[in-house]
Amino acid sequence: MEMAKGPLAFLPQLAFTFILCFSVCAGSRTRGDEGKLVRNGDKPSWCIAKPSTNNLKLYDNIDYSCKQNGVDCIAIAPGGKCFNPNNAVSHASMAMNLYYKAAGKHTWNCHFNGTGMIVLVDPSVGSCIYQV
Repeated sequence: MEMAKGPLAFLPQLAFTFILCFSVCAGSRTRGDEGKLVRNGDKPSWCIAKPSTNNLKLYDNIDYSCKQNGVDCIAIAPGGKCFNPNNAVSHASMAMNLYYKAAGKHTWNCHFNGTGMIVLVDPSVGSCIYQV
């Protein structure tokens, strides 16, 4: 009996999630030059969608984020700089980050009912630049 391609299809997504989680956990608190504790708020941070989130929740996040004051989602519209890759995780990540920035970049601005995560590694890809 031949197995479908699906059983190992999750590995790239799992590796991506691990790297993102590691960047958040490893950078949550560090010591500055003078030994003082430095908070994440003192470093550039971005809000992205958890890659394991189902598409329905991601589309809800896009809808919510793009309706908020100060959030312009033109970049994820067809022809926009962040339309490609054309998938729910990428579009939701951009919209969620725009909301996170517009709302003040507090940890609670990236919660999205447990579907968002703050990262300290710039998620920009090609011409799709995430705002800090």
